[in-house]
Amino acid sequence: MSAADLYGPWIDDPEWQTGLLERLKLWWSVPIADLPDAGLALFLRQRTADGPVLAEARRRLAAGQPDESEQYDGELADAVAAAEQRQAEPGAAADGGA
Repeated sequence: MSAADLYGPWIDDPEWQTGLLERLKLWWSVPIADLPDAGLALFLRQRTADGPVLAEARRRLAAGQPDESEQYDGELADAVAAAEQRQAEPGAAADGGA
């Protein structure tokens, strides 16, 4: 399952070309289980497919084998902590974002 499977294909908008959007586009059709740790962290920070991405990120953190793609050590753990905090807030979506 990828973000494209959940939300549909990426639609380019030439008026919106940023580094952030380019990184999201790069990983949009990649199966969540195949995303690098940096991709999981990015999707979590942008609240993209939080449910399945959070599950995969937790699995990887528990395995304790980072793939060296993070922008800084602990990036994925920080993104997971922020996503978990969002889920614990009153009024958080029951489906976890996807």
